[in-house]
Amino acid sequence: MIIMALLTFVTLLFENVPYGRYATTRYGFLINVKFAWFVQELPAFFVPVFLVFFTSASRTSHLPNQLLLCMYFCHYVQRSLIYPFLIRGGKSTPFASFALAFVFCIYNGYLQTRYLSHYAEYPSGWVTHPAFILGGLLWLFGWLINVHSDHILRNLRQPGETGYKIPRGGLFEFISGANFFGEIMEWAGFALAGNSIHSLAFAIFTMVVLASRAVAHHKWYLSKFEDYPKSRKALVPFVF
Repeated sequence: MIIMALLTFVTLLFENVPYGRYATTRYGFLINVKFAWFVQELPAFFVPVFLVFFTSASRTSHLPNQLLLCMYFCHYVQRSLIYPFLIRGGKSTPFASFALAFVFCIYNGYLQTRYLSHYAEYPSGWVTHPAFILGGLLWLFGWLINVHSDHILRNLRQPGETGYKIPRGGLFEFISGANFFGEIMEWAGFALAGNSIHSLAFAIFTMVVLASRAVAHHKWYLSKFEDYPKSRKALVPFVF
């Protein structure tokens, strides 16, 4: 996955991920955004469910593994079973983006939960280790920021309104990509707590994709709105 992240990084230097405001038919026919989000994210939930509950998942009896799996499931229950049905409006998703996301969710869902449920071994007392505690806190605050920022974005438009507006509130007062910042923080915390190449690779891939998207959004807002706050950064408050 780290190689995948490097290839993705190079690709994103020349092209935005083609969904949302950057959607185009160059990447295939368009799919309803709610349907696309729901179906493409489902494997990230159901593949892990199968691995944890229907295979000989010998490591799930250990507390560190249980807590890390809970972090993973907490994100994807919200992302796959709740988030798609809260979307208001939104542009349709090109088939290529939908298909790539679907395949990634199968692969990553298998990679993360297969390791945690079958192979990951942690030293005694790992849940009280500073790395696990700090990682868990980063994951929690990142998840809360991500969910809250998505809520702000959903409620920018009143019923019947169309078009884009400047996000206000929460971390959007400081950065254009508050939702992306939250998710990057979330999986960085997961990687720190999980202490594995699998979780680190996922965190790196997430950072590459979402940092690129945050920068693209920031440039787009600046070009579209003359009154866009000039003090806002793209992704990291006060820094970048």
